[in-house]
Amino acid sequence: MTANPSHLEAVDPVVEGRVRAKQRYRGDTVHRRKVLPLLIHGDAAFAGQGLVAETFNLSQLKGYSTGGTVHIVVNNQIGFTTLPGEARSSRYPTDVAKYVEARFSTSTATTPKRCASCRSGAALRQSFNCDVVIDMLCYRKHGHNEGDEPAFTQPVMYQKIENHPSVRAIYQLRLEHDRVLSLDDSSRLSDEFANRLYDAFKTVKIRLPTADALPDQPFSGVWTGLNQPYVFDPAETGVPEEVLEEVARTLTTVPEGFHLNRKVGRRLPEQLETVRSGGSVDWAFAELLSFGSLLAEGLPVRLSGQDSIRGTFSQRHAAWFDTKNQEIYIPLNNIRDGQARFCVYNSMLSEAAVLGFDYGYSLVEPNMLVLWEAQFGDFANGAQVIIDQFITAALDKWQRGSGIVMLLPHGYEGQGPEHSNAYLERYLTLCAEDNIQVCNLSTPAQYFHVLRRQLKRAFRRPLVIMAPKSMLRHKRAVSPLSDLVSGRFSEMLDDPTPPRRHAPPRAVQRQGLLRPSRRP
Repeated sequence: MTANPSHLEAVDPVVEGRVRAKQRYRGDTVHRRKVLPLLIHGDAAFAGQGLVAETFNLSQLKGYSTGGTVHIVVNNQIGFTTLPGEARSSRYPTDVAKYVEARFSTSTATTPKRCASCRSGAALRQSFNCDVVIDMLCYRKHGHNEGDEPAFTQPVMYQKIENHPSVRAIYQLRLEHDRVLSLDDSSRLSDEFANRLYDAFKTVKIRLPTADALPDQPFSGVWTGLNQPYVFDPAETGVPEEVLEEVARTLTTVPEGFHLNRKVGRRLPEQLETVRSGGSVDWAFAELLSFGSLLAEGLPVRLSGQDSIRGTFSQRHAAWFDTKNQEIYIPLNNIRDGQARFCVYNSMLSEAAVLGFDYGYSLVEPNMLVLWEAQFGDFANGAQVIIDQFITAALDKWQRGSGIVMLLPHGYEGQGPEHSNAYLERYLTLCAEDNIQVCNLSTPAQYFHVLRRQLKRAFRRPLVIMAPKSMLRHKRAVSPLSDLVSGRFSEMLDDPTPPRRHAPPRAVQRQGLLRPSRRP
């Protein structure tokens, strides 16, 4: 079961991400039959919420497929006070699933035997790795909830529902007619079940269940020991020179017979020499070195987002593409025998579903560096529900930790009003009780260490990074290799510029502020 906020369908991609991570744990990355995602929807939300369509679009993509999902649509034929004719333009609420050629089944919920189609739907998914959608026709006895009065807006419908016998009464009559049960048997079974419910209700009022009796305890299993409080104590994140050189050699070695783009290959010798001579590394190279050092230690890395393989600003080149045949080569998966796997994917052009998916993945993989990168920082606006309801609040609401990293390109570089601001202040406003980390980094070494730090501490918190744009290639935005070897992440960096000697106090001014006027 996945913790679900009261935001319709927001949990869908989170479930898919969790399932894919669980499949990986079980070594089920080919057929994907050992873990089956099951999503239960309302008819109005299934037709109306865009995240449903986004989640279907993920279903057959290389980096996001889970081998098919079983969707059960509880078709109450009303969305609170809204009738189907006001809720959708399609004939059926499930029509949105047609564009991925999902398999469909319709069931009548008032006939329990017909609901067994859910079992056949699961078998269909297991056999063909496809999405299966079951449209379960039913009704809401009391409207939206038991305190609602649906007759205000649907008087005709609810007059029919009021006179309609209950599902139990219909099935009871059927069993009695078929002589499966007598009237006394059905009454006894009904009374026994009601008594069991009442006894359970009394029990929880008197005695709370023990921790051993509760399934899926927070911070158990692979999460054991990662529930420590947030602390600012430094973590050892430096990497020996020989390991950095090993990673750099991998990042700059072109396989025999591989036709690498000349512009990509032009910088490779320079990068290797930088590491060998103890020179300075830029932002993108520091990132790949951090990934590679984690992989060499057996800690996997997953990077996902729009154009993340090359990088929006052509800075990363995490995978190479053969100029003759489009063959893909990922250098970081060839560091050494026994290393962890580096997974990098270009996502579909979506924010909410993909961030939700990667967040779900991070719930299962605390010892994997899971990163989602926005094409530009303001694109995260489209995923605000995932950020507000899951990433920043899940630890407090559900005791569910996550170490997901959000990379949000940020900075005003004179390129117009769009895609400049990642809204740093928004994430600072969302900080409360050490729930997330927000960093605006200025050196490649800081970036190197903060990524490694995510997996080196006894707790996990989401990390939001204001990723640079112009600094990716700025000649002064470099760090000496020694900072990667012996340094660590610093919450603040002091100004390295020496102060002016004997500068009078009045000569010191705050940048950007006007001097106060000298009025008498």
